[in-house]
Amino acid sequence: MHQTPDITGIKKYDSGNFFLLAGPCVVENEDMPLEIATYINNIAHKLEIPFIFKASYRKANRSKSSSFSGIGDIKALKSIALAGKTLGIPVVTDIHSAIEAELAAEYVDILQIPAFLCRQTDLLEAAAKTGKWVNIKKGQFLSPESMKFAVEKVKEAGNNKVLLTDRGTMFGYQDMIVDMRGIPQMQRMGAPVILDITHSLQQPNLPEGVSGGNPAMISTIGKAGIAAGCDGIFLETHPDPANAKSDGANMLPMHLLEKLLNDLVLIRQAYLKTI
Repeated sequence: MHQTPDITGIKKYDSGNFFLLAGPCVVENEDMPLEIATYINNIAHKLEIPFIFKASYRKANRSKSSSFSGIGDIKALKSIALAGKTLGIPVVTDIHSAIEAELAAEYVDILQIPAFLCRQTDLLEAAAKTGKWVNIKKGQFLSPESMKFAVEKVKEAGNNKVLLTDRGTMFGYQDMIVDMRGIPQMQRMGAPVILDITHSLQQPNLPEGVSGGNPAMISTIGKAGIAAGCDGIFLETHPDPANAKSDGANMLPMHLLEKLLNDLVLIRQAYLKTI
């Protein structure tokens, strides 16, 4: 069984709990990262869950060109970094090009590779060469076994600090499924495996030009993932998903977060007794 990755600043507990990557989809204003990170951090500390704050500084993958993409790269990155520094926790954000790797690495502890870019060799190598942890999301179009090549690209570039995240596999045009067999399959690649329990429920490419979701099933996917032995949980949460500027349809309302995490901790404790 993998332990919590040795990421600078991540809080270690004796609870044996999964680690958590959580936050809003995108930075909507400069105050948002610290406000949401503080809320999540208080719950995570109470439940003894190692916590990494997540927020995208810019959204490059949008259905429509008119969709909100960000408040400005440097402004957003600084606000994410401030949340991490203030709370003493690691932070993670997405990057979309090799040039962005060096920029974002100045502000965050983990660089996240979006699922649709997980085969981009130059992006993976650029992220690796920053020396930061690299969280690679499994492409919706790839089998779990195929992710070994993404892991190899990062390691061959001189960086062994790799995380893998499953966010489901396309099933038809506008739905995804999560194959829990992928968790142990990817763990055998020598990287901690995270389950993204919000994007796994995303319904992309809807006719109206925005992505849908099924947030009522977040708890179900999360419980199944913990029971299957995933090392970490990724989720996006927002105080008012209905009015979020990106991915509101599949984010967890923040007031439901503590109940969900408490349930997952109970399942984790039961899982630990079986190994």
